[in-house]
Amino acid sequence: LLLIGIIGFGVYYFSKNNTNSSNPQPHRISTETNIDNNSMNNNQSESKSAPQETDLSSFSTKILIDDDNRDTNLKITSSKINGTVVKAGEEFSFNEVVGNPTEDKGYKKAGAFGKNGKKIKTYGGGNCQVSSTLYNAVLEADGLKVTERHQHEREVGYIELGKDATIAYDYLDLKFKNNTGSDIKLYANVTEEKVEVRIVKLN
Repeated sequence: LLLIGIIGFGVYYFSKNNTNSSNPQPHRISTETNIDNNSMNNNQSESKSAPQETDLSSFSTKILIDDDNRDTNLKITSSKINGTVVKAGEEFSFNEVVGNPTEDKGYKKAGAFGKNGKKIKTYGGGNCQVSSTLYNAVLEADGLKVTERHQHEREVGYIELGKDATIAYDYLDLKFKNNTGSDIKLYANVTEEKVEVRIVKLN
């Protein structure tokens, strides 16, 4: 009887262990790992937030000419400059950023000064008001050095003589170098009354 009891207990013990092994406990490591990964991703997203902006300068010029074509040109050119980032040590070129003002890009014919100060109608007429506004904003910003700039042969109405910056694609350019030690960003906007340029430092 004792032997039978021992054999019976062994059968019960073996059967109980086999039952437990066929139903293992849930594996929780992968779930905990996923939670940790999600937490890390959230922290990385927070660390990649947009840089802070510090104002360096701003300048605006009044729109004195009632000309829809000219206004169109101002808006196209300003939109090309708006949001441009000039990295530390790099040189900005107006002609490189804006490009050739041609009809297929939406530019219209408007008044401009040609050679010898002669008034002409050309695609992109009015763009010199944008370049002149930008030029004066650059002059007011510490750490920006003008490396190329040309003056009109005649006075323009939107800014005093000697403060303008004429441009002509592949011929006359406005350039400046960013010596601030930080990246900078340009904002350009056109309203019904004026052209505005703001320069900020990215921290």
